Amino acid sequence: MADFTHILATRPDFTEEDKEWLHHLVADWQVIADLSFADLLLIVQDGDGNYRIVEQCRPSTVMTLRVDDAVGALVPPEMNGELDAAMQSEVVFRSTVLRTVGKSTVCNVYAPVRHNGKTLGLVVRETNMATRESNGRYESESINAGKQLYEMIPRGQFPYVNAVMSQRHIARVSDGFIMLTQEGIVRYASPNAISCFRRLGCLVTMSGHFLSEIGTQLIHENDPVPESLPLVLLGKDAVDSELDANRSVVSVRSLPLFDNNGRTGAIILCRDVTELRRREVELQTKDATISEIHHRVKNNLQAVSALLRLQARKTKSLEVKKELEEAQRRVQTIAMVHEGLSQTADEIVDFDKVISNLLKMSVDLATMRDQHISIDYIGKFGMMPAQDATPLSLVLTELITNCVEHGFEGRKEGHITISVGRSGNNLNVVVEDDGSGLANEEHNGLARSSGSGLGTQIINTFVTNDFGGTVRWEPRREGGTRVVLEMTLRAAQSE
Repeated sequence: MADFTHILATRPDFTEEDKEWLHHLVADWQVIADLSFADLLLIVQDGDGNYRIVEQCRPSTVMTLRVDDAVGALVPPEMNGELDAAMQSEVVFRSTVLRTVGKSTVCNVYAPVRHNGKTLGLVVRETNMATRESNGRYESESINAGKQLYEMIPRGQFPYVNAVMSQRHIARVSDGFIMLTQEGIVRYASPNAISCFRRLGCLVTMSGHFLSEIGTQLIHENDPVPESLPLVLLGKDAVDSELDANRSVVSVRSLPLFDNNGRTGAIILCRDVTELRRREVELQTKDATISEIHHRVKNNLQAVSALLRLQARKTKSLEVKKELEEAQRRVQTIAMVHEGLSQTADEIVDFDKVISNLLKMSVDLATMRDQHISIDYIGKFGMMPAQDATPLSLVLTELITNCVEHGFEGRKEGHITISVGRSGNNLNVVVEDDGSGLANEEHNGLARSSGSGLGTQIINTFVTNDFGGTVRWEPRREGGTRVVLEMTLRAAQSE
């Protein structure tokens, strides 16, 4: 079935502003469904003139009438006359016929969605008549509040035009609601709302008092007070805020109520978010600790690299100098991978970005001043966690260094191509160069050693032991060397 956006696309007479109004409506109509204990349907005529359900909203405060998804379904033709009459109405239109949905008797009420002088569609409130029997104060206040919001739809007063919603955990009807008079006096507070304010330290009976005064008395000298809080407590604007007092935090949201003559009062939704805020503070503390650890590890690796560089400069032995420079390069490789990993929350790094910088650094360190070596990439490595990224980066940097030092020895320029094929955790990497050939880069199936042989051990150990793979050295058809790596990644997720 077609979805909301596709159905609206069949109506060329709807402007972008009209479509945005409908999207805005369905983004905020949950509160009406919850207060009314009723299912809501948005019905719009499609491009062929048929009435079609484009959105639905199930209440979270009572069992829904519609278990199955109705979006995209055509409205039965026998209801067209009633729908036509509702579309012509400028106020809420009530059906005179009771219908059956499942095993429930339902009364339909229609609110024309009017915007910029035209009717865009209908919001149908499907009321299960069983929810209107033997209601107490809570149910009556809730239904009446939902009715007032619902009747604001034809007047273009709902959804709110300039609503300011900034809270991450928006209060819901079931969390607690308060009814305010036009003056801002509490006329009714639900049991959950009373519990929220009790936790903040409110000991007085809320009914009959100004909510703004209750809130002011709860706030102490050093308690944070958001600028939007007074607007919420007065109920004059559609905004949300937080009330922080007595080591507790309550999220509050104001929904002003209007009739034809102006504002008549407000609904204040409230939700105890104390535990959520406490967990957020704990996470922030942990994040700060992890960041500090990453920073110290980075500094330590830089310190080790600097010490190796100083030692290399002071030594008189060319062989020792070369080994120290190789050790420094390997420490820098690990440091760069670590830096990339430390910038993500889940320690998964974009390996293509990291390896590009690493190999460029390896080529720069290994080349002579008058040499120019370029690298091209075919394919993508993808995202990779530390368990795979660190050893794989060391393997590749050792291979590239081997290419430069042995394949391009005595040459002014050269080219290296790295081809990557990845399917899930299976990784195939081919490193090719147009250097002097296999004899200069490979010895007994391993990378040719230029000193202690540590680079050769790194390649062989990581590929065979850590990745359970193989390293194959081959002559390149056009001249040069071709190294094929077949590996199985241990922790990387499938693309």
